[in-house]
Amino acid sequence: MKKILFLVVLIFLMVTAGSISYGAADGDYVIGEEDVLRISVWGNPEMTAELPVRPDGKISFYLIGDIKVAGRTAIEVKKLIETELSKYIKAPVVNVMVIAINSYKVYVINQGGTISRDTERGVTGVIQLRKKTTLLQLLSQIGSLENIDFRNSLIIRNGERLNINLLSLINGDLTQDILLKPGDIVFLADNFHNRIKVIGAIKTPSIISYKEGLTVMDAILQCGGFTEFAKQNDVIIVRKEEDGVRRLAVRAGDILNKGELNQDIPLRPGDTIIVKTGIF
Repeated sequence: MKKILFLVVLIFLMVTAGSISYGAADGDYVIGEEDVLRISVWGNPEMTAELPVRPDGKISFYLIGDIKVAGRTAIEVKKLIETELSKYIKAPVVNVMVIAINSYKVYVINQGGTISRDTERGVTGVIQLRKKTTLLQLLSQIGSLENIDFRNSLIIRNGERLNINLLSLINGDLTQDILLKPGDIVFLADNFHNRIKVIGAIKTPSIISYKEGLTVMDAILQCGGFTEFAKQNDVIIVRKEEDGVRRLAVRAGDILNKGELNQDIPLRPGDTIIVKTGIF
């Protein structure tokens, strides 16, 4: 059910993604370092210029020299330039457009997935965004999400944790989807403690991701099945509970050979499956 909800949300985002990109007329975008502005003055074509915002947050424009534009919107910069130019030109009409957004960066500390298919697990990355991007849109770009612990993941803005529930977001609650701002930090925790460990007489002993509805037989088959020396009816599930550790015996051979599905116990996050060996 969770997977279906997540796919529905992604489809919704694909449909709506093109409708929320920053445009030249947007007045709410705050200009930052490395952004590029196109500035023109009506009736003065020789004063048209495309200017990158320097690391000091300033640009240099005709007649008025250096002006601070970082931290201002395009409308605010327009009014500032008009005020300064009015000392030299009567009633100047200025147009300011943000033609390249290079300062819209967020930081991802990604313990449980990958920034892209070509990077290693656990990479910390700087993500350059080119348009208004929501949290869910960012997550859709990261790659595999199966090893992320959304319950313990968080968003930090200006040094403070935002009241955002990422687990609810992934489960389809779009009220938790926020528009990211430059400098946001997205910390994606690893769900290693919730994964399923399958060890013993298994062809490929592994640590696999927990999924709702996963059973002991599902996990064993996912790891290649039994070896020829496995005691198929001597399988143990080690489960941590609040009052200690519980050991559940499973006759997995009866599941395969007799169809006794009551033996196919549903797993819980953090379970360890041990398949014992019997040579004789």
